[in-house]
Amino acid sequence: MNERETLKNVDGKLVVGGVSCESLSKKYGTPLYVVDQCYIENMCTVFRDTLKSEYGDGMIAYASKAFSCKEIYRIVNRMGIGADSVSGGEIFTAKSVGFPMEKICFHGNNKTLNELNLALDCGVGLIVVDSFYEADLLNSLCEQKNTVQRVLIRVNPGVEAHTHHFIQTAKVDSKFGFSIDNGDALEIIEHVQSLSNLKLEGLHCHIGSQIFESKSFILAVEKMTDFYKLLKEENGFEFDVLNLGGGFGIWYADGDSKKSCNDYAEYIKLISKTLLDCVNRKGIKKPFLILEPGRSIVGEAGLTLYTAGAVKEIKNVKNYVAIDGGMFDNPRFALYQAKYTVVSANKLNEPKNFKCTIAGKCCESGDIIAEDCLLPTVNTGDLIAVLSTGAYNYSMASNYNRNLIPPVVMVKDGESRYAVLPQNYEDLVRNDV
Repeated sequence: MNERETLKNVDGKLVVGGVSCESLSKKYGTPLYVVDQCYIENMCTVFRDTLKSEYGDGMIAYASKAFSCKEIYRIVNRMGIGADSVSGGEIFTAKSVGFPMEKICFHGNNKTLNELNLALDCGVGLIVVDSFYEADLLNSLCEQKNTVQRVLIRVNPGVEAHTHHFIQTAKVDSKFGFSIDNGDALEIIEHVQSLSNLKLEGLHCHIGSQIFESKSFILAVEKMTDFYKLLKEENGFEFDVLNLGGGFGIWYADGDSKKSCNDYAEYIKLISKTLLDCVNRKGIKKPFLILEPGRSIVGEAGLTLYTAGAVKEIKNVKNYVAIDGGMFDNPRFALYQAKYTVVSANKLNEPKNFKCTIAGKCCESGDIIAEDCLLPTVNTGDLIAVLSTGAYNYSMASNYNRNLIPPVVMVKDGESRYAVLPQNYEDLVRNDV
């Protein structure tokens, strides 16, 4: 467990945000998403203040696909950072709580006509263009509305990074962006520059996710600034903005680096230092720098509580602990065998001598949350906690098998409150005809 002041073992009980998980389960029931608000605020502060002190002109834009609801937009707005959105729904949610639209970057490889209209009508700050079709459609909509939209273009710099590995590649096979290496990026840049109702502010790239290897970020900065220099010297283009995306890794299980909030400042310092050096060395304009952390802001802030049901012991084969949740509230293991740390929230100090697989309640043999977990002997009714579920759990949840999506509860300073109310069965049939 990656313990901190707001997530710790207190006399064998798991306590988050000053509230015991046992008391949360009694008050709200299970399954339950629990989110440590203080952790989120600390991460926002670290990213925001480090960027300002180390680089100057820039913006942290929370990658809201990691976890989107009204309350998270209220929090990040109070913390003075922007957001990136990837759908009309995320834009609408942010706007519904008064989030400043000029601080939103709108991403996506196939934004719909309705979504682009919504973004323009709301006054979204930057739209990241991802195809010739989208550029032409957006320009046409802007002409109709007699407006000019600030845009970035997503490019592929030839750097791929995931978890502890990265490679430099000329790979062009991606549904996102335009390759620098094969000339596609230059072609779309020239095209967008020719459109009278789009103002090209700069470029965007995103090299991967769950990245621990810092060299990948250095290489991405070098490749992008090389391209900026080339565009200046050969095409006369100088840009005001550089968006380097996000992808900072978090702790999920053994093998992942355990970082404090302050440790993440090192990523921002490294990117800032590298970019400032490249600007001076290559003679290009210092761009407004946008970074888009998402998972690293909310991932470790979240945990999910379940109640153990049936315990199935298959002699000399495997033990299963069935929980009252499953792939409808956390599909990540079923999708790509994501690893998690599982603990018995009410038995943290007891010997961990029971090896088991945590199985969900869905009618799918692949409905697994975690395998080969070492827990104290599990009894029906025990409280099971899965850690680091703040990112891509609630946001990917579904009503599969007509299960209810769990509510979200925020905890801070010993207090708890709903951020997302529980569903009921009437919610399931509300739109049925």
